[in-house]
This record gives sequence, structure tokens and C-alpha cells, in this order.
Amino acid sequence: MGYQHVLLEKTEGVAIITLNRPEVLNAMNFQLTMELNDAMTAANIDDEVGCIILTGSGHKAFSAGGDIHEQRTDARERTEEEREARSAQRAQWQYQLSASPKPTLGMMNGLAYGGGSVLASSLDMRVGCQHSTFRFLAAAYGRINSTWTLPNQVGWPIAKELLFTGRVVEAEEAHRIGLLNHLVPCDQLKAKAMEIATTIAKNRRESITGIKELLLQHLGENLHQQFLNEKDFTTHKVRGYGADQAFPEFISRRGRKLD
Repeated sequence: MGYQHVLLEKTEGVAIITLNRPEVLNAMNFQLTMELNDAMTAANIDDEVGCIILTGSGHKAFSAGGDIHEQRTDARERTEEEREARSAQRAQWQYQLSASPKPTLGMMNGLAYGGGSVLASSLDMRVGCQHSTFRFLAAAYGRINSTWTLPNQVGWPIAKELLFTGRVVEAEEAHRIGLLNHLVPCDQLKAKAMEIATTIAKNRRESITGIKELLLQHLGENLHQQFLNEKDFTTHKVRGYGADQAFPEFISRRGRKLD
């Protein structure tokens, strides 16, 4: 399948999926999300692939998060039922990424903010460089996410701090708290990611997928139940803000009027 916003390549038993909208810091619109899901599905059913790397185009951003302008357009042009259906698809695709039977590794080439940080925390491992920064922004713009992904990566106390404050996590701290498995110079980022991924890919596939399946089962609650808990809460208890409410400063900086 040809993609518009995603690049997919395969080498040495590793699938490399690249978010490819560098002109908007790899912001994730619906098309990119759909293509990412398709590329992940293709990699997971490919017997030649033993590990999946996810990264972003350019040197600035892994992903700046959701596409705010598309969200505003959707709010004007789509019915509430259509918006909820698209939101449900995105959420389900995020769960499928987290539950990927094959190991996933984030090659963090730049900032991962908002939805980009959610995506990063959904991966099994992350390798970063000095450009790798994270920001879990949901509380700052009236939304809720990462409650079922981030604690499994860094533990409850640190996850609470990052989710409650929405502050920037620089590369050194990300490495110290376990959000990055490895921190290397930027010119060595791909080499380090490939070193880990090819090592995994060379191991016995059924052992690797079995280990991952068991690790997910061994969580205090299974991953799907954590996902369902967050989904139920954000559907029935705290509904997220629309783009105009969530990002007024971003929109005003671009000289666009709030409707």
C-alpha cells in the first residue's frame, strides 16, 4: 500500500515506520493515524519482521501531537457522531499499537509532545538523543490520556508528576527516569536503535512474542482493562475540550480567529 504521511521500510528483520509530516513537526492527522495503523498491521503479520522501530521525519520532532487545525475543521464540518467515531478509531488503534505482538522501539529523533508523548509511551522501549524531549500535555488543555501507558513505563509517582504538571521532560531526565532506555549522541541514534532492534529480531520469534504477551498479562490489570477504564472515564465522566478551547494560544499565534 502506498502511504501519504508514513514511510515503511524493512531491513535486517526490522520494520522502520516513519511519521512523515516534517513541515508540521509530524503532527498526527486522521490520515497519518490510519496509515500508521495499516503499517503496524503489515509489520506484525510479516514473518520476516522481528522488531518494529517507530520514528519521525527530520531532526526536530518525533511528533508534536494531534493536528489541531484538522480538529477545528472537524468540529465545524463533521457531526458529533462522526467525530466520536473517528475518536474511537484513534483510541482503538493506540491500544492495538500498545498490544502489538512484536516488540516496538521508539527512535526518538526530537520532541514528543501531547499525542506524540502518548504514542511514545505506548511503545515497549525508546532510544533518544539530546533532541528528545517529552511533554504529557493533556491536563494543560482539558483532556485526559496516558493513564494506562505512562505508569507502566516510569512507575506511578513519576507518572503522576508528569501527567499532573504537563511540564517538559528533557533528554537527561527522560533517561534517568526510564522514559528513555538509552541516550546517545544524535548522530548515533539510528545505529543504536538498529543495534537493539536487530538483536531482538535475530532471537527466536515465538519466544519474543511469548515474553511480551506474558509481560502484558502480568500487569496488575491487563492492558485492555486499563485502556477500557480510561476510555469509559473520558467518554462518560470528563469529556475533552474541543480544539478552540484546548489550544487558544496556539491558534492566536497563527493569526486565526476563534469561531
